Amino acid sequence: MYKKDFPIFTNTKLNGSDLVYLDSAATTQKPQIVINKLKEFYENYNANIYRGIYNLSEEATALYENTRSRVADFLNVSSSEIIFTKGTTDGINFIVYTYAKNKLKKGDLVLLTEMEHHSNIVPWQILSKNIGFNIEYVPVSKEGKLKDLDKFLEFKPKILSITHVSNVLGCVNDISYISRLAHKIGCTVIVDGAQAVSHMKIDIKSLGCDFYVFSAHKMFGPTGVGILYGKNEILSEIDPVFGGGEMISSVTKEFPVFKSSPFKFEPGTQNFADVSVFSSSIDYIDSIGIGNISDYIKDLSSYAVKKLKGIKGLHVYGEGNLSGIISFDINGLHSHDIATLLNENNIAVRAGHHCAQILMSSLGVSSLTRCSLQIYNDRSDIDKLVYSLDKIVNYFN
Repeated sequence: MYKKDFPIFTNTKLNGSDLVYLDSAATTQKPQIVINKLKEFYENYNANIYRGIYNLSEEATALYENTRSRVADFLNVSSSEIIFTKGTTDGINFIVYTYAKNKLKKGDLVLLTEMEHHSNIVPWQILSKNIGFNIEYVPVSKEGKLKDLDKFLEFKPKILSITHVSNVLGCVNDISYISRLAHKIGCTVIVDGAQAVSHMKIDIKSLGCDFYVFSAHKMFGPTGVGILYGKNEILSEIDPVFGGGEMISSVTKEFPVFKSSPFKFEPGTQNFADVSVFSSSIDYIDSIGIGNISDYIKDLSSYAVKKLKGIKGLHVYGEGNLSGIISFDINGLHSHDIATLLNENNIAVRAGHHCAQILMSSLGVSSLTRCSLQIYNDRSDIDKLVYSLDKIVNYFN
C-alpha cells in the first residue's frame, strides 16, 4: 500500500525482478517527500545556521530548529533535551565520554545485556579499560527474554544501558518497568532506541529513562543524523567534550563560557541540511499514524513467521516478537550463502553476526539470516522470500 511512496522500488530492478527490500533494520528506504525536501533545501535555503544576520541564514536556522521541536513533540519532551548527533553510535559514545566518564570510578558496575549491538558494548569496554569499572551482561533466552535482571540490579550498578528492541531477535524490552526498577537503586538508564522509533510510539515521560538515542536513517530520514535525548537536569551538569564555534557565550584567554543545552553540545557547522529535512520524515510517519504503522508491522510479522516456519529445516529465533525483525537459520546452510542466493532474485536480507557477537555466542550460532520489515513491504514480498527459500532448501537436499 505504501510502496508507491518510495521511488527506489520503481527504479531498482535485477534480472527483471522487482526489489524485495527486507533490510530495514539496517536502514530504511526514503519516501519521495523526504528526497524532495533535501533537494528543496539546497535549492532554496542553503546557508550556515545561526551566524548570518540575513534572511537566508535565518530561514535555514528556523528549519533546523523546527526539526528539534518536531522531535521533541514526537518524544513528548522539551526541545532543550534534544541534541543532534551523527547517529545512534555517536549518541552512545557521547554519553559514555561525557556523562559516564565523570560518573564512574574503579570498581563501579555498568550493566548491559547479551542482546546489545556492538555500539552499546564497545564504548563501555574501552572506557572500562581506562577507568577500571566492571561490566556485567544480563543473560537472554532464545525467545528474547531477559533472565534474572532483578538479581543483577541487586549488585547496584551505576548505569544500565539497554536496547529497546533487539536488532537480532526483535524482542521489545519493557523500558518503563526496567526504568522503575533501576531508579529505585539510583541507577541511570540509557536506551538504544534505533530499532524502535520507526514503528512504536515513544513517550519518554512514560518510559522514564534518563537517555534515549536513535538514528534518523532508520525512520525514513537522511543518513548522518542522530538524536540524543537527555534529561535537562543531567545535561546541565555535563561539560562538552568538543569545543568550537556557536556553543559558547564568550571566550577569553583563560576559558570559555558555554551556552546552555543543547547548544553547548553542537559545536561548529552541523549537518544542518539533513537535520532540517528530517522533520519531513516525522511528518510522513505522522501522516500514516505511528499506531497504524505498528499494527501493520505486527500483522506482517505474524504472517512472515507463520510462512517461514513451514520451510523444512528453518528455525526462527525470537519468533514470539512481532516488531518486524525476524532472524533465522536453515540446517546445513550458511547465512552468507542464503543471502547470496536470495540476491539473485533481487531479495535483500542481512546475513552474519549483525554486530551482536555476544548474543550469537549465547544462542550457540555463528551467524543468522535476518529479514526486517517496514511499511513498504507486503505479503507478496514474504511470499517471494518463502518461495525462494524453498527452492534453496530443495536444491541442497
